Amino acid sequence: MKGQEWYQEHDVAERYEDKRFSGGGRLIDRREKEAVLDALGPVEGDRILEIACGTGRFTVLLAERGADVVGLDISGPMLGQGREKARAAGVDDTLEFLRGDAGRLPFPDDHFDAVLAMRFFHLADAPEAFLSEMKRVTTDAVVFDTFNRFSTRSIYNWALPMGSRLYSRSEVEDLLASADLQLRGAEHDWVLPYGFYRQLPGAVAKPFRVFDGAIGALPGGDHLASVSYWTAEIE
Repeated sequence: MKGQEWYQEHDVAERYEDKRFSGGGRLIDRREKEAVLDALGPVEGDRILEIACGTGRFTVLLAERGADVVGLDISGPMLGQGREKARAAGVDDTLEFLRGDAGRLPFPDDHFDAVLAMRFFHLADAPEAFLSEMKRVTTDAVVFDTFNRFSTRSIYNWALPMGSRLYSRSEVEDLLASADLQLRGAEHDWVLPYGFYRQLPGAVAKPFRVFDGAIGALPGGDHLASVSYWTAEIE
């Protein structure tokens, strides 16, 4: 897994959200949470697993909406941040954080109603195996995102600390087929890459986001998107 050691450094966990989701990054955080809720629909009473849960952005969000959530991550410091966030939100009794390997999930078959993995597949060295494990432990939905190969994401990919795996749409379709999953829905967004927004103050980023959305809404605009949100189901 790319970046495994980097994500486990203690100071990375402390700096992660300030670096990624301050300023213009708040627009990214809002959109990602919207994509997750759109994909999962009502979650009250559902058992949901989040792989690579990091500092618990989505685990806490889903717990606040009544889901019974397990968050799994390789990074102890990240999980510590997640537990603090859950306590602050008053939902620590409805979610559990575990340290573990996404390639060997410590759960029986069909244990969850849905499995979620955001900001994960761009680091995956064996995406087929990870997706098969996700499918094994759920009865319904598998939700994940990818960074897209033929997009502005590729322009600065070389500058990232551990690089990023980029996917074409045909590669995602092949991944789903290899795991016997069927595509339920997809959303494509962000003509301008995440890294661009993170460099801007919030007030400056907002007009760029309006421009970005207008370009993406044009005929064929989906093909310019740097990020795709995928929802798959058991065939």
